[in-house]
Amino acid sequence: MTEQIYAKLKSKLGDVVPDVELRVKAELAAKINRLKEEKNAVILGHNYMEPALFHSIPDFTGDSLELCRKAAGTDKDIIVFCGVKFMAETAKILNPEKTVLIPSPKAGCSLAESITAQDVRQLREKYPGVPVVTYINTYADVKAESDICCTSGNAAKVVESLKTDQVIFLPDEYLARNTAAETGKRIIIPSRTPRPSRQTGAEQVTYELIGWHGRCEVHERFTVEEIKTIRRQFPDVVVLAHPECSREVVEEADFSGSTAAMIRYVEEVNAPRYLLLTECSMGDNIAAARPDKELLRLCSIRCPHMAEITLEDTLASLEKNRYLVELDEDIRRRALKPVERMIAIG
Repeated sequence: MTEQIYAKLKSKLGDVVPDVELRVKAELAAKINRLKEEKNAVILGHNYMEPALFHSIPDFTGDSLELCRKAAGTDKDIIVFCGVKFMAETAKILNPEKTVLIPSPKAGCSLAESITAQDVRQLREKYPGVPVVTYINTYADVKAESDICCTSGNAAKVVESLKTDQVIFLPDEYLARNTAAETGKRIIIPSRTPRPSRQTGAEQVTYELIGWHGRCEVHERFTVEEIKTIRRQFPDVVVLAHPECSREVVEEADFSGSTAAMIRYVEEVNAPRYLLLTECSMGDNIAAARPDKELLRLCSIRCPHMAEITLEDTLASLEKNRYLVELDEDIRRRALKPVERMIAIG
């Protein structure tokens, strides 16, 4: 098994990873794959995993929505989630009787940490009767306060499915602004500190999408100026931006979509070269899978939380049954309905 994995990694990564490192990683991957068979485990790998892991041990790879579907449908006893904490929590929400493991307890998310369940409750009090759409990139207690979840790939569909005049959309400010533009809604990001009301005599504006202040620490760093600089050097480049990027960056790009949509675009659209404005390991993974496609690098931005997931820690996770994902049953039960509604929309 080790030699087979080594040969696969060599064919995909031999030009960028030293041979001695590939052999070490192949040995680790072989141990993991043997152990997951012995323990009846399934490994889910997010598109942001580093290439040697991404191309060796996951049974399924994909974006948050795709991995939710795979988690919901698995018949394995153990789910090892090579992704960040909110993803592993979602797998546990869908599989309360199964053992769900995350290889590193440090794999958090700046966006998920930008909002609390209490924040959602306060927004509901401020906007009574307005349904709450919560991005999948949130923790279980926040999902439990929501009406429906969404991913970056189906956010507009979810908002439109509610058929209401107003929607609270949490917590990513940029995804909210991009979704508002896609659905033709006016957006407001409420102030964290209440301001005294002022009577202006003017008719009060009704905002149809109410957002929040959260941002992804990776995607918020991409700028329009970076795109323009790269276009000056490579005028024929096709720029793909994740919808967690700012509205200005998305407007400057040629295409915007989820990680899965970006992968499909590169697969299906012939272009001289591509630039992906997202976590840089995904570009590495596409380049390894499709050496015939020319991907430019703007890879100064690596998610520190995704980087916590390694082959070494994944092996230890399976060997020692660590780190166990556990949820309060009331929170899990209340979070299940909005997650299932999201999956049903697709």
